[in-house]
Amino acid sequence: MPKIRILSDNVANQIAAGEVVERPVSVIKELLENAIDAGATRISIEFRNGGRNFMSIEDNGVGMTRDEALMALERHATSKIRATEDLDTIQTFGFRGEALPSIASVSQFTLRTRTADSPLGTEIFVSGGKYVHCRDVGMAPGTKIEVASLFANVPARLKFLKSENTEAAHITRTIRLYAVAHPKIAFTLWENGREIFRSPANLDMIDRVAAIWGRQLADELIPLTPAEAFGMKVSGLIGKPGVSRSSRQEMVTIVNGRPVDNRTMAYSLVESYHTLIPRGRYPLAFLFLEIDPHAIDVNVHPAKREIRFRDESRVRNFLINTVLGTLSPQETEAPEPARPIPATPFRTEPNPMPSPATEVRVPARDYSVGQGDRGNVLTMPARSGEVSPRPLAAPPSAPKPPESPVPAKLPEKASAVPAFRQWRFFGKLAGDNVAVFQAGEGLLLLNIRFARERIAFERVLERFRTAAPVSQQLLIPEPLEFDPIQADALNRNLPTLNAAGFEIEEFGRNFFRVNAVPDWLDAGADVAACVRDLVARIARLPADFSRANVAHETLARLAGAHASSASENFDAEKIGILLRELFACSQPNVSPNGQKIFVEISHQEISRKFGLL
Repeated sequence: MPKIRILSDNVANQIAAGEVVERPVSVIKELLENAIDAGATRISIEFRNGGRNFMSIEDNGVGMTRDEALMALERHATSKIRATEDLDTIQTFGFRGEALPSIASVSQFTLRTRTADSPLGTEIFVSGGKYVHCRDVGMAPGTKIEVASLFANVPARLKFLKSENTEAAHITRTIRLYAVAHPKIAFTLWENGREIFRSPANLDMIDRVAAIWGRQLADELIPLTPAEAFGMKVSGLIGKPGVSRSSRQEMVTIVNGRPVDNRTMAYSLVESYHTLIPRGRYPLAFLFLEIDPHAIDVNVHPAKREIRFRDESRVRNFLINTVLGTLSPQETEAPEPARPIPATPFRTEPNPMPSPATEVRVPARDYSVGQGDRGNVLTMPARSGEVSPRPLAAPPSAPKPPESPVPAKLPEKASAVPAFRQWRFFGKLAGDNVAVFQAGEGLLLLNIRFARERIAFERVLERFRTAAPVSQQLLIPEPLEFDPIQADALNRNLPTLNAAGFEIEEFGRNFFRVNAVPDWLDAGADVAACVRDLVARIARLPADFSRANVAHETLARLAGAHASSASENFDAEKIGILLRELFACSQPNVSPNGQKIFVEISHQEISRKFGLL
């Protein structure tokens, strides 16, 4: 067994760098937070080749003396905390004292700094964790750090980096988050010698979002009515009712000036919009929360991406009440500090059961309707060549019908599906999204939205298998601006999308123009929303979208999602057509996302609910 030894400082720093410095954006984030902690009012960031070759951050903060600069490169050297108790009241971004030595151990690291009362500044150069020189340098007060040849001495780490465009997209998004979070600081970002954005200090919040994130996004936001209660303050911008995205990329939450990912805040926003946007969608938001440092824990993640609240239920309800107060001020009053907030918000839902006076009956003009003791029966004749599926359960008084042959394309698990032509349609529930039938020995509930998803999904897949894509030109091209990460994903996959029936072209950095869409996309669909959803799906894909099967399935899922979200009133006639199209699918049991399309409740189960068995 090898002998136990104490690791050298250089090896220890490289191990720490594995947690702190995951990729170039980690370096930018750590140095940017140090600049903010130093009281800077102007910060300039520059990077080249996705940050692999060169990164630089310059600020006009307080700077450091020579002794402080040398001490800053030692492990666990920090000016932010002194004792364990300080961890409970952290008001700065950095506090561990690991960032600078970790970065210097895996790069060519140059630190230049000067305080306002020093005639000269200090320059320190470290190469791969080895000290090279320390000398005087002329410079303005502040600090400038340059990081070159990242991971040059750890080539194995280079293999895990993504393309230059992807790494650049992550850097740009991070700078945008901090630029929005600190409106009193002027930010400038340069990439490969080209200015990406410039945000002056003290802009109005809407103007700042427009300057950093684009005017298209800013036009979809409204000011959040500021509120203060229980030692918390909240302000910011939220999306207009009805405006949503398929990902959380534009749902930005900031706590005490720190951009964070927090489930409590995300849930509060989604819950506030539960009646204003479709389920599974996410609202737009730039939410600023100020809270006592005692009430949060930022020492959760090595990269400080996450925080925890001491009293999550109070924060959740405070945010929900505030957002609802902006979205529907006539119904929601501001919370009173003296009145305790319940742990869970309570909502009264309207009774979704259909009224007997408006019970939907099956029209006789398109279906053969038999009258008997059991009411109206759908007896839809099979189309030519169509095979009737096997029933789920037969009435006890009738002999069991012979099993019908199953089409070859049906998987074995999908062979036992209800004989839908004998279903008796009663009406709809759950916001008209569930159709109720009597079938066999019980009730059968059909999810209309999931059924529409399955039909559209298989229809588009079949189109890809049997015919070349056909495009339909837009009368007016649709201009779109994307988040840098999503813009990179779209840029990389433009050939695949254009081969699938789209016609999208780059129209500037992070700007694109949609000239045509596939003909399977509904003519009345919101093209901008469809393309944004598609790009968000591509950015989240673990597989390579350029592969034909991956691209076709992703596009078919998009078609299904938008077909199910389209507003349409399903009467008995349309329900019958929907059933016929559903059971012509190869998988009528489940939606493309795996949810059950229909469920059966037997008479025995109903009797047990009433205690009759």
